[in-house]
Amino acid sequence: MNEYIAHVRKDEKTDQWLTHNLSDHLQEVAKRAEEFAQTFGSGDWVRLAGLWHDLGKFNPQWQAYIRRETGYDEDGHLEGYSGRPNHSTSGAVLALERFKESPLGRILAYLIAGHHAGLPDWNSDSAGGDLQNRLYDTAANKLKTEEISVIRKLSDVQQYLTILSPKTQPLQCISSSDAQRASEHLHLWIRMLFSCLVDADFLDTEKFMTPSAALQRRKYPTLEELTARFDAFMEMKEGKAQLTSINQSRAEILKHCRAKAELPPGFFSLTVPTGGGKTLSSMAFALRHALRHNKKRVIMAIPYTSIIEQTAAVYKEIFGEVVIEHHSNLDLEKETRKSRLASENWDAPIIVTTNVQLFESLFASRTSSCRKLHNIVDSVIILDEAQMLPPEYLRPILSVLRGLVEYFGVTVVLCTATQPAFNGKIGSGQAVFDGLSQATEIIGDTPTFIKAFKRCEIFLPDMPTPKDWNTLAGELIENPQVLCIVNTRRDCQELHRLMPKGTFHLSANMCGEERSEVIADIKKRLFGEEPVRVISTQLIEAGVDIDFPVVYRALAGIDSIAQAAGRCNREGKLNTLGQMGRVVVFFPPKSVPTGLLRKGEDAAKSILPQQGLLELQQEVYKKYFESFYRSVNDFDKPGFFQRLVSGAGEAAFQFRSFAKDIRLIDDSVQKGIIVYYDGMKNSSIKLIDQLRRNGPEPWLMRKLQRFIVNIPLRVAEQLVREEHIEDIHGYYVQKSTGLYQRGYGLLPDPLTWAQELFIVG
Repeated sequence: MNEYIAHVRKDEKTDQWLTHNLSDHLQEVAKRAEEFAQTFGSGDWVRLAGLWHDLGKFNPQWQAYIRRETGYDEDGHLEGYSGRPNHSTSGAVLALERFKESPLGRILAYLIAGHHAGLPDWNSDSAGGDLQNRLYDTAANKLKTEEISVIRKLSDVQQYLTILSPKTQPLQCISSSDAQRASEHLHLWIRMLFSCLVDADFLDTEKFMTPSAALQRRKYPTLEELTARFDAFMEMKEGKAQLTSINQSRAEILKHCRAKAELPPGFFSLTVPTGGGKTLSSMAFALRHALRHNKKRVIMAIPYTSIIEQTAAVYKEIFGEVVIEHHSNLDLEKETRKSRLASENWDAPIIVTTNVQLFESLFASRTSSCRKLHNIVDSVIILDEAQMLPPEYLRPILSVLRGLVEYFGVTVVLCTATQPAFNGKIGSGQAVFDGLSQATEIIGDTPTFIKAFKRCEIFLPDMPTPKDWNTLAGELIENPQVLCIVNTRRDCQELHRLMPKGTFHLSANMCGEERSEVIADIKKRLFGEEPVRVISTQLIEAGVDIDFPVVYRALAGIDSIAQAAGRCNREGKLNTLGQMGRVVVFFPPKSVPTGLLRKGEDAAKSILPQQGLLELQQEVYKKYFESFYRSVNDFDKPGFFQRLVSGAGEAAFQFRSFAKDIRLIDDSVQKGIIVYYDGMKNSSIKLIDQLRRNGPEPWLMRKLQRFIVNIPLRVAEQLVREEHIEDIHGYYVQKSTGLYQRGYGLLPDPLTWAQELFIVG
């Protein structure tokens, strides 16, 4: 009973309670966090935060709580539950006191006070939830020093109270003439410190709580080994490739990527025509650049959750299971010990993730989302389909990319066939703002490559005349091999119902595992020159290596039309016969709903001729994006500068409020559902049983990513009320067997339900 305890757990073999010594925990967290932060020259800051983060656990009240006669509580280190004394405020008060309530003291206070509940706001409209209220007696305008008064009397903590203050200046330039520019990125530096602290805390806690899981971490091959695997794969692939003009152009692109990898870190653009092999060429650049400039990992960010598995599958074929595939739709609102320890910290050398996961993490306040951030330092980030970055968040996104490049050793590659206009001024009127500095183009002669990869003619519709679904279905049936891409899932269902039996349906209503199987079947039929017709949403437009002689595309933005063209005569087989692929743009029965998709459609209408042929050149893309961005009313929807920049001098940040309002995919209107799907290779049935029995584990949650479908939140809530889905450890899981149907996916619309299949089990 004389030992101060940080955590407890019950030994599975002996059924005895084991204790985690508090002093050992503080010292180990400080050591780990310092090692993490040395990569950006701030180890002394997080060493101090690590030593002070759990000082409140020395409080006799906290020690009494963890020893209550009801038994040790294995979740005892979490806050926010009835009866658990607060333990994170003491170190935060000490930090403000030590730094005489200066902004530097506030920085440490954010880290320590937020290491469980997440980075807080400095002030808030609602009393009690902000850092200022936690640390100050607002009536007396005094620090709540009673938080540490009891702890000061304990002899065991004197070593922690005499620690020297950090010597490193924030961002190394907070007091220099560059301070004003650096203040825009001070919030990012604090997040990096926070990431180091919470990951160190999670890892040391995991080592004690679940030692078997801890042993599985950080067993990865080096980038040198992975580069050797990649080069061997590419040599084999090139040896098997036919000597066609397209393959020769792909080889030239690959050569450019390897050569430009020697250039200094910074911003790069990789403007590769669709079908030019950018998935492999961008990785070739990233690996060589990482080796040349001592980078630690490669992060590939993709706009669509629905197609992330396609890219991950390509990389896993080369590198094996070392590739971490991290989606965003299994994040929890309410965290538990197991869900926190199961969250990814991106310590693997190759990460394939979504734009949502990457950028929402870079602006997150929750600990499980922030813990990965320090592993972005000294990385190469490939932004696949860069034009898909959401305009309403473009100002904070481009700002954080500048901060990563300038202060944290990151190289960013903007990878797309349709480069957006991110340099110089963006937007118009009151919404105008500064974009990125000029990126270095990796491919020197882009127009030549565009000409080399021309494989289809794009026929434009008679703009004022919409085409009804019955007429369109009649045209599609005339083609034995045809792909038709529409703008919404509902359009996909309506058109598919009018097609002959055997027509494939592809949409985000289907889980990733089934989509992969369907796409593999489509490819097999195309290769065998069998009849194959596909009705798909835009999920097929990026990252899917598929090749149709004829593609139909509902009118959309120029970038979407270009992506659709990339699925037509992709391998240039028709060119060898003196023919071209055919892309038919049609005016659908109704426009897409108002919003950014509509703005893209309208911008396309403004620059396209009423009918005829469309030539995809860089000038067309430039005109399109300029027109599109002029129509955007706000590039800073969550108030980035007001909440995270304007108060930087006083370290008055609104971390939590901003994180709540930056939602690249609005999870207030949709929810991820884990579905039952028994595939040809993988099944979710046993995985769901394991989730039910044991709760979330890192390996389990990675596997379940393949079986997620996003649906509107209001529909999910309806399905919960009607007991068609259930909550398992905080995750929505399918309960009724008929809710998911092979070939169509999850069907949230009651009109499409097969009622006889609804067996609740």
